[in-house]
Amino acid sequence: MHQVHLLEIEFENDGLKQVYTPVLIQDEHEMILIDCGYPNSGDHLEKAAEQVGVSLSGLTRVIVTHHDLDHAGALSGLKKKYPHIEIIAHELERPYIEGKKKSLRLEQAEAMLAVIKNEEKADAERFISFLQTYEPATVDRTVVAGERLPWCGGIEIVHTPGHMPGHISLYLLFSKTMIAGDAVVVEHGRLNIANPQYTLDMEEALRSVRRLLDYDIDHLICYHGGTFHGDIKNALKQLIQDDAL
Repeated sequence: MHQVHLLEIEFENDGLKQVYTPVLIQDEHEMILIDCGYPNSGDHLEKAAEQVGVSLSGLTRVIVTHHDLDHAGALSGLKKKYPHIEIIAHELERPYIEGKKKSLRLEQAEAMLAVIKNEEKADAERFISFLQTYEPATVDRTVVAGERLPWCGGIEIVHTPGHMPGHISLYLLFSKTMIAGDAVVVEHGRLNIANPQYTLDMEEALRSVRRLLDYDIDHLICYHGGTFHGDIKNALKQLIQDDAL
């Protein structure tokens, strides 16, 4: 039996609350976590898994959609606690996850620091310090666009760059579910481009939305906002049309 569990996690940093949604998929042999949250999120993940009747002790793999801190920050801690797990990411994301290249988000934040107003610099510096808390983790396996992983009824890798160059979404063949990561986000019931101010290439991000339209999607899960309830195809088309106006 194939199962999909949404792990809703609330995180507070610097007085700001965020809710994000890692996903657990499992079958008789595998339990795979899609994204894992900020550094030191292990306890939050454990509790969220328990709430859906699952123990992370059975975790076999973690697939990371991209190297942003809220998606990959807990990787190192998970690997220390469960050293048998396999960490998987797109080949373009590997050097950032492993710490061999500086985070693109950190580069962006440092570049912004030089041009923002003085009264905004304290917040920007705190954000930079927070990004620097990331602890690298070894990527055990890299994937590429169109690759199909054999677990949990089949998982197709959908390369959806824009937010980050190596960003991936995951299409679960057995349930026609698209796990979109930060390719799109649900805000107040509407589908939007995730965090435009942090999207490194908006044109590429919109091409990625068009790429999602190539799939027959019955369920769309966003890291920020959870499951989208509505006409998925029309909502994706509307995003593209809105940008063209």
